[in-house]
Amino acid sequence: MIDVKLHDIGEGMTEGEVIHYLVKVGDRVQTDQPLVEVQTDKMVAELTSPCTGIVKEIRIAAGEMVKVGTSLLSLESEGGDTVSSKKQSFHDMSPKKNSDLPFQGENSLEFTYKRTLATPYTRKIAREHNINLEDVTPSDPSGRITEEDVMRFIDNKTESKKIIPEKSVAPTQPEEIPYKGIRKKIAENMKKSLFTIPHVTHLDEVNMTNLLEMKAQMKATGHSISIPAFLLKALVIALKDFPIFNAELDEENSRILLKKSYHIGIATNTENGLIVPVLHDTDKKSLIQINHEIKELTQKAIEGKLQAAEMQNSTFTVSNVGPLGSIAATPIINYPETALIAFHKTKKQPIVNENDEIVIGHIMNLSMSFDHRVADGATAIAFTNRFSSLIENPHKLILEMI
Repeated sequence: MIDVKLHDIGEGMTEGEVIHYLVKVGDRVQTDQPLVEVQTDKMVAELTSPCTGIVKEIRIAAGEMVKVGTSLLSLESEGGDTVSSKKQSFHDMSPKKNSDLPFQGENSLEFTYKRTLATPYTRKIAREHNINLEDVTPSDPSGRITEEDVMRFIDNKTESKKIIPEKSVAPTQPEEIPYKGIRKKIAENMKKSLFTIPHVTHLDEVNMTNLLEMKAQMKATGHSISIPAFLLKALVIALKDFPIFNAELDEENSRILLKKSYHIGIATNTENGLIVPVLHDTDKKSLIQINHEIKELTQKAIEGKLQAAEMQNSTFTVSNVGPLGSIAATPIINYPETALIAFHKTKKQPIVNENDEIVIGHIMNLSMSFDHRVADGATAIAFTNRFSSLIENPHKLILEMI
């Protein structure tokens, strides 16, 4: 009998939530076939079969939180197979083509299995509405079923009226939301940060007028660069001038570690909670590369497709909350980093130019929280002044990149 256990996939993971079993007792499975979906603190991943065999027992119910090392189910190896020497591991949710499925062929039809292509969030919607994904027609040529496909299926099934689950309690009673998974992990990290680091938040504003004009000029010549890409480039230049904010306090050894790498975390709001993908070696990348990778990482975060390596080793974190309408905040630092900066809404307002004329400008607010054990207020002001100077005078930013 072979036990399939929950394994640590990195970053000191200690527990996970069993989301959904893809097999049942008595099913014949093959090596590397997905068996169960598990929610870690940062992603939904699949635990696969270490051998060909029969599912003999499912030991943990879906919805349960379990510790690393817990046996989730047991298999009986079939046909004298031995367990693969490789360690059982989580697979990401990227779809496999039919040609990639193992044991395909005329003599192995009974061992093949069908795996509907869909993201974890799409599967969650389908399960909540008791929808079998195999009944849904995909609109994507690749065969992947999207959230829109499932909602369209629900609309058609109910004559253009979406199914709204009836509440199990009276309207006057409070509703319950599970406090676990990513939401619980976020809370634990925030509590550790807030009760460990003496936070100070510095507020400032940046005149975006010249940068927006340069962006428009670049777009007219066929080069479309997003504002966040410019902000990250200016941020890294400022961090090199003020390395104390690209640092980590090592209290145990009474030292401050000034990081030589510039790995920028990008706080991203998703359906599953706050995810922070990391743009590694931002200082070594061009504006075009930064622009592309920001979009790619953000999309992967939203779809739950990030790999563990894409969420590790950040040295400084940014939060771009402007598109949501925010004008100010007191952001909590991404422990154990030294600082976090939030970019807020850019709005038109009257300003006085260098000729003492009242004109309309584009002003963005920013909030910077920093560890007061590591840096002082005057240093934080100097840092944001350097950053603002690069944004307000984009020709300086361009010269710094040459």
